[in-house]
Amino acid sequence: MSPPEPQFRCADAARERSDPLVGSAPQARRWLLIEHPGPWRIDAVLGSGIAAGVLEVLIGNAQRSSTRLLLVRRPGRTVRTAERRWILAGPGTSIRTGGWRVDEDLLVPAEELTREAAPSTAAPDPLLLVCTHGVHDTCCALRGRPVAASLAKRWPDAVWECSHIGGDRFAPNVVILPDGFYYGNLDPDSAVEVVGQHLAGAVPSAHLRGVARYSPPVQAAVAAAYERLAPLGPADVTVRTVDREEPLDRHGSQTTVELDIAGRLDPLRVDILSVRRPAAQLTCRAGRATPATEYRVQAFG
Repeated sequence: MSPPEPQFRCADAARERSDPLVGSAPQARRWLLIEHPGPWRIDAVLGSGIAAGVLEVLIGNAQRSSTRLLLVRRPGRTVRTAERRWILAGPGTSIRTGGWRVDEDLLVPAEELTREAAPSTAAPDPLLLVCTHGVHDTCCALRGRPVAASLAKRWPDAVWECSHIGGDRFAPNVVILPDGFYYGNLDPDSAVEVVGQHLAGAVPSAHLRGVARYSPPVQAAVAAAYERLAPLGPADVTVRTVDREEPLDRHGSQTTVELDIAGRLDPLRVDILSVRRPAAQLTCRAGRATPATEYRVQAFG
């Protein structure tokens, strides 16, 4: 009898193809984290068991405010407590948090989403999210849980396992809040190093997927600055202007981004070419091959 065919793993396949990380962070302005021990279904929020009326308000307000809704839980903890937490965080804004015992308590953070976020008056403590949503994608659980455990040893109060954040093939994926930086293709050791460098004020470009408040081509321009002008901190690169040009041909389009760099008088111009890659199976559960977009630096200076 011949041995069984090995199971397809999207993260293994992506590394074999050398899929580029940059420009792959899903866009969001803020994140609302809802503590929920699980189990998490494929659509974690809709399958959370939270009352339909409360979910309708949460999801509607999140969509209107460009907020990402995620379920979170502490790594390796199975103890269920009567009161769970919710946390609202985003770049440059104060972190809001509260507790919930019954579903209707979540209408409080839902109402927060309708208000303009208050600016941060002090550097907030970081939140480290690690996707471990195995029902959504096996790679996220297999690769994410060891990373979450490793980070929790170093930063026990900051680390949360979270539901699907996008980019399964780049698992393990880590999001650092409130900055909104996405990192991928990690392991338990490199994750501690990457997070440590970021928190120390030097963005490590090798594992950077993008900064979520920007569109994918702009993320690629920002990532190029972090790579070529290192060391730079999370707040040292800001976007001045974005000029999206007409498609160059049916295969790609160009975006010109002007960046302000801390310590540099003149803006930095970066031209990014967006091109479609060959179709591939991008997640473990995908039923067919689809093309991803790659972002290439055409000019820098």
